[in-house]
Amino acid sequence: MRTGRIWLFDLDDTLHDASNATMGELRVAMADYITEHLQVTADEGQALRSRYWLRYGATLLGLVRHHAVKPSHFLNQTHQLPGLEQRVRGHKPDLAALARLPGRKLILTNAPAAYAMRVLGVLGIARCFDAVLSIEDMHMFGDLRPKPDARMLRRVAVRLGVPPSRCTLVEDTLEHQKAARSIGMDTVWMQRWLPAVAPGKRRPLRPAYVDRRVRNLRSLLR
Repeated sequence: MRTGRIWLFDLDDTLHDASNATMGELRVAMADYITEHLQVTADEGQALRSRYWLRYGATLLGLVRHHAVKPSHFLNQTHQLPGLEQRVRGHKPDLAALARLPGRKLILTNAPAAYAMRVLGVLGIARCFDAVLSIEDMHMFGDLRPKPDARMLRRVAVRLGVPPSRCTLVEDTLEHQKAARSIGMDTVWMQRWLPAVAPGKRRPLRPAYVDRRVRNLRSLLR
């Protein structure tokens, strides 16, 4: 991978409509896991799920740091998602554009690998990507460091044998893009699948750390 552009694509709400397909069910599954395994009330489980997500960027990190939860067990139990294949939907012209996009393409997702492969299989685009880097690949010095950890992003570039400036992160999550820009990666804010804003409110303007804001992947061809 020493020549050409490296594209790092997020999965959920970047390549498919995860807000409608999976996010609601995942939030429930995570709260139920916390309730059962930490032996707290349902309200406390939901509160912990939200608190750790806001503090660490991933509920799992809070559970690992404060409750010694095993990541593999948590990910397996919360990502069962029966009927997932019937709910996943992408945008066909966008997905077709991926095959024409020059450069190397990888998935970089905080989701587990098994889930990512299920989604890519439904979308029919697994062949477009050279690799899938999932949360299981985001360990450094014995600790789990998923997005938006800038050290992990830098290590991804090192593993690919390129400077960060050769990488472009295509994401729906601004905090992840901020971390990517801090180490010199280019950033694209994908907005097609973002949840609708409340009536009377406007979506935030493009921050300075975002190079481009797009509503479709075909724009990347230009």
